[in-house]
Amino acid sequence: MLEESIKKAIKEKRAIIGFRESIRFIKKNQPKLVVIAKNIPDNKRKEIEYLVRLGKYELKVFNGTSKELGIICGKPFPISILVIRK
Repeated sequence: MLEESIKKAIKEKRAIIGFRESIRFIKKNQPKLVVIAKNIPDNKRKEIEYLVRLGKYELKVFNGTSKELGIICGKPFPISILVIRK
């Protein structure tokens, strides 16, 4: 289910990939969903969780590594965070 949502968002160009870009988007806009890989570093996880709680957004933990998340997104590099726009 989560994988399908990610693939659909990538296809429709509604996904923001990368830590800095995601943080910037979360601070300025209202994301539909924030997805983090289960192996994201603790300092990044805490910052994301804090911003998500502040804005009362939906956060899901992808049950796989950042490398697997990158593969699902069709990218040749690991992705630790992904934001899906409304």
